[in-house]
Amino acid sequence: MVIGSLMLLMFSGLGALNGIFLSFYFFTAKPKTLSNKFLAAMLLMVSIRILKSVLYYFHENIAETILQIGLSACFFIGPLLYLYCVSKVGNIEKQWVKWPLHLMGLFIFIVGVGIVYPYQNHPELWGEIFYKVINYIWLLYLLMSAFVLLPMIKKLNYQQLSLADDNIWLMSIFLGNWVIWLAYFTSSYTSYIVGALSFSFVLLLMLLVFIKSRENQNKQHIKYENKKIIDAEAENIIGTLAHIMREKELYKDANITMPQIAKILGISAPYLSQLLNDNCNKSFSLFINEYRIEAAKSLLVQEKKMSMEVIAEQCGFNSQSTFYSTFKKIVTATPAAFRKENKLVISPEL
Repeated sequence: MVIGSLMLLMFSGLGALNGIFLSFYFFTAKPKTLSNKFLAAMLLMVSIRILKSVLYYFHENIAETILQIGLSACFFIGPLLYLYCVSKVGNIEKQWVKWPLHLMGLFIFIVGVGIVYPYQNHPELWGEIFYKVINYIWLLYLLMSAFVLLPMIKKLNYQQLSLADDNIWLMSIFLGNWVIWLAYFTSSYTSYIVGALSFSFVLLLMLLVFIKSRENQNKQHIKYENKKIIDAEAENIIGTLAHIMREKELYKDANITMPQIAKILGISAPYLSQLLNDNCNKSFSLFINEYRIEAAKSLLVQEKKMSMEVIAEQCGFNSQSTFYSTFKKIVTATPAAFRKENKLVISPEL
C-alpha cells in the first residue's frame, strides 16, 4: 500500500515538475515567439494547479493560501490555451480585446476575488461555487479554442499530416487540455488525483510527439542531404516554380504549405525543401515571404489610401504584426517608412 502511494505520488508529482521545466524551456526557446510564451505560461499554470492537487491529495491540511493559488492558476489555463491557439493561427491582432488587456482584466478579477473572499475565511465558497465557476470558464475557453481551430480541424479530414507537421503539435496540446479538464470535471465520480495523473500522461504523450517529429525531420534531412540536385534540373524546376508563383499568386494564400506547392510541381516536399536550401540559399518561409513583400511594396506605392491591415491580408500575411516584422527584415525599413520614402520620390514637390 505504501509502495503504491509512493508510486502515485512520484508519477503525479513528476508530471507537474516536468511541466514547470517545459514552461521555462518554451519561454526561453528560440525563436522567442508570442505563441511559445503563451504555451509556457499555460504549462506553468497547469503545473501549479497539478501541484496543488497532489499536495492536497496526500496532505489535506495544507495551507489555504496554497489551495487559493492553485485554483487561481487554474482560472488562467483556458484563456492562455485560447490565446496560444489564436496566436498559432495568426489571428492574435484581430481580437476584439487586445491580449494584454485580456489577461490583465482576468488577473485583476481573480486577485480582487481572492482579496475580498480569501480561501482562509471562505473555504466552502472556494470549494463549491468558485471551483465550479473556474472549471466552467475553462470549458468556455476550450470551446472558443475549438472554434478558432475549426478550419484547421476540417482541413485535417482531407489531407494526411505527418508527425513533423506543426499542426499535430497544436492539436495534441488542445486535446490534452480537454483530457485534463474532463479528468477534473469528473473527479467527483473517480478520484481527485486523476487530474494530476492525466496531466502526467498527456505530458508524456506530448513529449513523444515532439521527439518523434524531430526524428522525422532529421531522417528527411539525412535522406536528402547527400543527394545533390543537378543544376540543369534545378534551374528547370525553379523556373517552373517562379512561373506558377507569378501566375497563380499562391503566396496570397496565408495557409499555403510546402507539400501543396510540391504537389503542383510533381515533386516531394523534402525535395522542394532541398532545392530551395541548396540552389536558392533560402528557406520555404523566406521564399514565400519575398513574393508577399514584393506584392506589398507595389500596393504601398500604388494604393496610398489602403490600410496596412488590408495590405497585409491581401498579400498573404495572417497578421499585421507578422507583416511588419517580415517587411522590416527583408526591406530593412518599416512599411510606413517605405511608403513615405516612395511618396517623396514620386511627388518631390510635396
